[in-house]
Amino acid sequence: MARVQLALNVRQLDEAVAFYSTLFATSPAKIRPGYANFAVADPPLKLVLIENPEAAPGSLNHLGVEVASTDDVSAAGARLAAEGLATANEDQVSCCYAVQDKVWVDGPGGEPWEIYTVLADVDAAEATVRPAGESGAACCAARPDLATTAPAPSSCC
Repeated sequence: MARVQLALNVRQLDEAVAFYSTLFATSPAKIRPGYANFAVADPPLKLVLIENPEAAPGSLNHLGVEVASTDDVSAAGARLAAEGLATANEDQVSCCYAVQDKVWVDGPGGEPWEIYTVLADVDAAEATVRPAGESGAACCAARPDLATTAPAPSSCC
């Protein structure tokens, strides 16, 4: 199973959770301080809400593809690298209240994409949500630098 992830900055988490619960007719799969995620079945979507009152409401935090296994993450990373894209790997990283394996790649406009699998849930984020990059977007994990051939990352996670 794979599904696209869309992580949005929101000003007020409770208000956003109420709206997206109604929009997708589903309750959040996980709610933590400043963080919520939805595992939407139709359309297949992992919607992540990150409370960040200083960011523009609904602005992009990051994009991703959730995959079923570490093998899927490794295969995606190998495929992207073979195509000449700069990638950055993270193994067993704690991010967004979960332990994950992931590979990062930047889109042509600098938008951060992660391909990841969730290995386990955890009760706390590795780090607090913090501003990142020029956009001021917030993120809950450090992203390793991409190879020097890639454009400079504009934000983390």
